[in-house]
Amino acid sequence: MLAEPFDSRIVSAEAPGSLRVIARAATNIAAFVGRALKGPVNQAVMVRSFADYTRVFGGLWQPSTLSYAVEQFFENGGRAAVIVRVVNGARPPTLTLPTSGGRLQLRGVGAGSREFLRASVDYDGIDSKDTHLFNLVVQRVRTAGSEAIEDQEIFRRLSVKPGMDRFVADLLLESRLVRVQGSVPTERPTRTPAANAAVIGYTPSNPDGDDGGPITDYDIIGSAQAGTGIFALQAAPDINLLCIPPLTRDADVGLSTLLVAGRFCRERRALLIVDPPSTWASSAAALDGMRHWPFRSEDAAMFFPRVVAFDRLRGRFELFAPCGVAAGMIARCDETWPVWAAAEGDDAILRPGLRPAWTVQNADRARLVNAGINLLQSVRIAPKFAASPRTLASGSAAVSDWRYLSARRLALFIMTCIERGTRWMLLERNSPSTWLMAKAQVEAFLDSLYAEGAFAGRTGEHSYFVVCDDRINNEDTMRAGKVNLAFGFAASRPGEYHAFIVTHQPSGSRARPITVNRFANYSPSVDLEIESSILRGLVPHNPVADEDTVRMPKPEEVEATVKMPPRQLPAESI
Repeated sequence: MLAEPFDSRIVSAEAPGSLRVIARAATNIAAFVGRALKGPVNQAVMVRSFADYTRVFGGLWQPSTLSYAVEQFFENGGRAAVIVRVVNGARPPTLTLPTSGGRLQLRGVGAGSREFLRASVDYDGIDSKDTHLFNLVVQRVRTAGSEAIEDQEIFRRLSVKPGMDRFVADLLLESRLVRVQGSVPTERPTRTPAANAAVIGYTPSNPDGDDGGPITDYDIIGSAQAGTGIFALQAAPDINLLCIPPLTRDADVGLSTLLVAGRFCRERRALLIVDPPSTWASSAAALDGMRHWPFRSEDAAMFFPRVVAFDRLRGRFELFAPCGVAAGMIARCDETWPVWAAAEGDDAILRPGLRPAWTVQNADRARLVNAGINLLQSVRIAPKFAASPRTLASGSAAVSDWRYLSARRLALFIMTCIERGTRWMLLERNSPSTWLMAKAQVEAFLDSLYAEGAFAGRTGEHSYFVVCDDRINNEDTMRAGKVNLAFGFAASRPGEYHAFIVTHQPSGSRARPITVNRFANYSPSVDLEIESSILRGLVPHNPVADEDTVRMPKPEEVEATVKMPPRQLPAESI
């Protein structure tokens, strides 16, 4: 079952002047996409332990790097994961239910040779004249011939007549286990004979399930239209971290997958955990490889080196890609440390049973981290050698403000909370009273973060701002059924803002970065700087990528309605 969709908590919303409290979104839910032993294909499934994963997807399997990554995620402190299983040519098993003159053929939803199904047909509670009705029980069992039932579905009064309310082909579209394959016969299936007088009889699935071949980048990427591969995660409401383990034990994920996954994470406000290539077997190799590394993103982070863990199937220690371990560590740290803080002490080291594949010398630590390669460690290191984790926007050629992982995760967290927590605006009249309430709501949320030390400013006015009025909600946006709210905060330097705009409309809500006058750190009045920036117009952060550009009124258009302080703007703000 997927996590519950996020809803903001409402406190006395009907009382005049009351605030809707913005709830804090989760930050520790990791998604995994890869090959598994069994289970549903191209469906996002939430698991909360490795036991849950084993029940649905079959546990450890040597060809599945996904299974080991998920195990290490939970071993290193992860609490919740969303799994998407992808396959390459795998086939589900079939079930043959005989009729008086033919057969009703079913096929499994889950593909693979380890998908064991069985079915039983009876006519209990059905009138003898209703010869087109039957009852169907479908079970998934642990192994062939086993009585260990992993899942079961019961369908009463199914019909073989097309057009009936309970037509078998239509009802089984909602099944987790089977679908009808081919045409439906005109006769209902015959009653399943009992194995003996005391045990209900079952028809086992045919041994025609197939695991397919090793997966490729095409299988991981999938299709946005069909909702397969990475895009199956569109059905999951909460995703904070995305892990794509290597395709096989010897094949790394390709650049095409990283590009698609990076864009998906940017749209979903998630962080992509990138594995270093398997050829980076030393600090020198990693530094040299990063000079030519083609994938850069402020919404991605790399952790190094690979980890050594015990392989329970092979009975020995093996090398593994670190994405699952890194995601587990981040999720565990989020339970103790706020998202904007760098974890310290035991929270920042690997759990027992996991260790880095090789030692990184202290002299190389700063060089690796500055290049965008974060380090996994199994023991504490001296503070003078510690460094704040970086995103893959880091490096000598980086121009992004989001090179620090904690600052970028803070931005993703705030955007998610505010976008979700202000959706109620669509249900209210698009008027100044609604704008005022939304502004107060967001200010209260940002002020609570400021009080906990999330921002760089010494005072609230140098730490954040919120704008929601007729300057960004003009006649054009109102006619289009949109409502806008702008906000910004100082992540690293007081008064130097990272700004965003949230747009709510009937077709959906979105939050995106914008550019305002960020260099206000020398001004005695932050409000004045924001005011002047809004009068000049909010500029989309990336106009090429943003189709829905907010048109701002020209200064002369709003000069009569916006009261400016009676003094000249500082020269440095213009």
